[in-house]
Amino acid sequence: MGKKTVVVGLSGGVDSSVSAYLLKEAGYDVKGLFMKNWQSEPGEVCTSEIDFEDASKVCDKLDIPLHKANFSDEYWDRVFTNFLCEHEKGRTPNPDILCNREIKFKSFLDYAFEIGADFIATGHYAKIINKDGRNFLSRAKDINKDQTYFLHEVSEKEFSKCLFPLENLTKSEVRNIALKNDLVTANKKDSVGICFVGEKNLKDFLSRFIEFKKGDIKDENDNIIGQHQGSILYTQGQRQGLMIGGVKGKEELPWYVYKKDIPKNEIYVCQGGDNKLLMNKGLYVEDINYINDINYKYPIKCSVQVRHQHTPVNCTIEKSSNEYKVTFEESIRAIAPGQSAVFYDNEICLGGGVICKTF
Repeated sequence: MGKKTVVVGLSGGVDSSVSAYLLKEAGYDVKGLFMKNWQSEPGEVCTSEIDFEDASKVCDKLDIPLHKANFSDEYWDRVFTNFLCEHEKGRTPNPDILCNREIKFKSFLDYAFEIGADFIATGHYAKIINKDGRNFLSRAKDINKDQTYFLHEVSEKEFSKCLFPLENLTKSEVRNIALKNDLVTANKKDSVGICFVGEKNLKDFLSRFIEFKKGDIKDENDNIIGQHQGSILYTQGQRQGLMIGGVKGKEELPWYVYKKDIPKNEIYVCQGGDNKLLMNKGLYVEDINYINDINYKYPIKCSVQVRHQHTPVNCTIEKSSNEYKVTFEESIRAIAPGQSAVFYDNEICLGGGVICKTF
């Protein structure tokens, strides 16, 4: 039997570069695939071109072919339009989660199998555990880099065709491998933030698509204490950018957003990072995507993570006719509707859903 072919999603970063190296060392027939997911505006600095150049240098070094696919139309239709829609509702979306579901484990996967893949691979920090013939998504060894939170909307069917070469490595180990093998990406900084926004100010970027209106900033007693630039720009727990000066009769403590009223275009703030108004006892999601097709019995006892690198909290999931209620064993600070609640049974990621409201 010949070598198994693996198509690796190469982003031009160190993680995917080392993934390709490890797979070749393991004896696979490795091909690289660079995905272009965003069409830059004329005059913009295009990081995609820099990343493609780095991916090309890595492939030359490893002596593997590199394919390039343009998924920018799919990204716009399936990811970006949702991102705008969620912002217009005043929610805080996470486009990376949709990108994984719609692009990296759908468009990329389909393309990879068209060019002869037996498996696909990515540079995600995550692990697939095969148990009783089923594939379960589990946390990676490097808990600080674990990316299962972003992968919870992908299904077992896709994971059965996927390899995560970094599952048992720490980030420092990955960089060391890249250095020892003279990969051009060894010391390249990790990309942060929203890929299509880049270094631009979020308000400046969104203003190309959404009209903002100034409105009132109110305290918990409904007193107007400032003006904001557009209520949909702010998220629960936010401290920066409020521009609230000294308020008569108030202590010199920082202000935080604890609530938004989008129809009235108002945001509400309170003082102190541990203010009870910032704390939530639970949340609701309209639907839960379970990675494995298992007939779970409610109520479910598990743990929940409400943002990347958030420490999971034990919870109970209850199901009603049109939503799921998630009650925490201990309060969680500053949960923003639009973000995802992701559920775990110890290290196994069960799935998750978009937060629609909190209590």
